[in-house]
Amino acid sequence: MNQVIILDTGPLGLVTNPKLSPESIECARWLQNHINSGSRVIIPEIADYEVRRELLRANKIKGIARLDDLAKFLEYLPITTTAMQKAA
Repeated sequence: MNQVIILDTGPLGLVTNPKLSPESIECARWLQNHINSGSRVIIPEIADYEVRRELLRANKIKGIARLDDLAKFLEYLPITTTAMQKAA
């Protein structure tokens, strides 16, 4: 059975960072290995929002483009009203 990986803001921020630090390269490699092995990788909308908000605040256009590209490629988990009410 394949793994399900739900990305939090930490790894999501690293893999969308256009600056190729050793940490971001290793995270991207980790993610690619899971994708190649058939894992189901999900971006929660709340994580996208948090990373995107920081990228917009810092005017990091390349990071926003990378986040947009990744969201097109991976599964996206939208926020529902029920989920937000439970989270409150």
